[in-house]
Amino acid sequence: MQKIVYYVASSLDGFIAGPEDDISAFALQGAGVEQYQTDLLKFRTVIMGRRTYEFGFQYGLQPGQPAYPHMEHYIFSDTLKIENLAENVHLEPRSIDRVKAIRDKAGTDIYLCGGGVFAGWLLENGLIDQLKLKLNPVVLGGGVPLFGDSRASVKWGLREQKVFSDGLQILTYNRIK
Repeated sequence: MQKIVYYVASSLDGFIAGPEDDISAFALQGAGVEQYQTDLLKFRTVIMGRRTYEFGFQYGLQPGQPAYPHMEHYIFSDTLKIENLAENVHLEPRSIDRVKAIRDKAGTDIYLCGGGVFAGWLLENGLIDQLKLKLNPVVLGGGVPLFGDSRASVKWGLREQKVFSDGLQILTYNRIK
């Protein structure tokens, strides 16, 4: 069975975006970002929530189009309505059974793209297998928490640590069952 991998930028204080969804304090270039972009090429399936998908609109993503052209997209929302979806973009109701079905048929590990609330919901339902943090050496003081409002208690084991000259680290953790 493939893993669901939450690969996300985070501040030292656990935010994936600052107030008003500001990500300007995060590294946007450099060796760590290049590593992240290379790592994304290994995934063929991406899951995300509505807010994460809509976040891309401010960076030129057109509604209904894929954020990652080489991946099959599953956007989980009970409210999002978009006509003219690309062939590899699917709107899904928020359903644990549907997430499991997607994981069961995926040919590669699944990229969980952003979304603290969606990630928190998945965490509470035991569906995040691996956490890859692009840990940025900044403190944001507020914003979007890594796991939204989730209060789930989960233990993680450090599998790999890559440190880059700009202070960015990519930390890979596997969930301890």
